[in-house]
Amino acid sequence: MRAVIQRVASASVVVGDEMVGQIDSGLLVLLGVTHSDTTANAWRLADKIVDLRIFNDDAGKMNRDIIESKGAVLVVSQFTLYGDCQKGRRPSFIQAAPPDIATPLYEEFCNAIRARGVPTATGRFGAMMSVQLTNDGPVTLVVESPPAAATKN
Repeated sequence: MRAVIQRVASASVVVGDEMVGQIDSGLLVLLGVTHSDTTANAWRLADKIVDLRIFNDDAGKMNRDIIESKGAVLVVSQFTLYGDCQKGRRPSFIQAAPPDIATPLYEEFCNAIRARGVPTATGRFGAMMSVQLTNDGPVTLVVESPPAAATKN
């Protein structure tokens, strides 16, 4: 699983004319699933994200996690995170898991965050979505479970 995490002052997702997910202060998580991902990956990644100390304390240092900051999480499925642009001009998405694999793992990831007591909103899996956000910082991170292999120079 691969996640792009953005610390936000607010974020929302609209499908058509319907607001399907909205949060105030917290994290927008764009989540991609690949073929080899498992339920264990979903829980490991959720725990990692919930425990990240990326919110400011009273001294302005990033020392608080999402729970300490009383924030929420908005999770949006994003198969394009597994897009490969190495060859040609059109990305290949063969590393992205098909919906029958990705949907339950996306839902498991959302449930894992909720299980930690974090208010969690979602987009609509597989839908064409409009995502609005107000970055806070900005703070943007990429997290993977399992972590990407280190490259050798």
